[in-house]
Amino acid sequence: MTDTTLAKKAAAVTSPELTDKVVLYFIEHGMQILTAIVLMGAGLFIARWVGSILQRWLKSKAYDEPVSNLIVKVVKLLIIVFIGVMALGQMGVQITPLIAGIGVAGVGVSLAMQGLLGNLVAGLTIIFSKPFTTGEYIELLGVYGQVTDISLFSTTLLHTDNSRVIVPNRKIVGEILHNYGNIRQLNLTASITYTTDITQALALVNAILQQNPMVLAEPMPVVGIAALHESSIALAIQPWVKVDDFVPAQAAIYQAVIEQFRNQQIEVPIPRRNIQILNPAP
Repeated sequence: MTDTTLAKKAAAVTSPELTDKVVLYFIEHGMQILTAIVLMGAGLFIARWVGSILQRWLKSKAYDEPVSNLIVKVVKLLIIVFIGVMALGQMGVQITPLIAGIGVAGVGVSLAMQGLLGNLVAGLTIIFSKPFTTGEYIELLGVYGQVTDISLFSTTLLHTDNSRVIVPNRKIVGEILHNYGNIRQLNLTASITYTTDITQALALVNAILQQNPMVLAEPMPVVGIAALHESSIALAIQPWVKVDDFVPAQAAIYQAVIEQFRNQQIEVPIPRRNIQILNPAP
């Protein structure tokens, strides 16, 4: 007798037995199965309802849309898993060993992914505590830049040269953070001679700043004498601009200062050195 014939006979014997067991199971646990189905339906409804409420709350708090969607999905998944375990219990499945197995697996996964989970927890801390938001300029751990993206695992900073720095979130939480906000203060200088009318020079610089559309009216620009050098007076020019205008505003202000100083005949000192020759050669 071939193996194929034996397999067919075994299937013929076991198939009715398996069918009888399945039918008997549904007869004995019909109400439990119905209850489990109702629980799963209710779980899906509750998950959608809670997700909708959470989505509106996150939107009112001005959280980033990708992060909000991810948080909502995680919460909905947790609700469905929780109710799914309850449904399995109603169907007669021993859920205690299942929960214990999930717990053991969770411990193993957490040990293997400590860095990743650390970034995740830190990302949630940043999202909810909001030490900074997208668009602000920050500096920490020797790196700096404009925040362009805050994800659950990392934060992306943009430099003025369009290069990006990706910082793991666990490196941010608990560190000293310098947040410049959405504006930055320029620290420019211009030199004039000691014979120049200082009042005229300062008034001219103030007029240049008022005419520049990138310079913010509030906070008011700081203009004054920064230092007295050997052969020149250094003027401090410190207006506030938006983070995006930091580089172009600096170039525009310097160009305007040079042009206006020339038009108004305000002398910009040129470094000079007097050289005295002692004991000249015969």
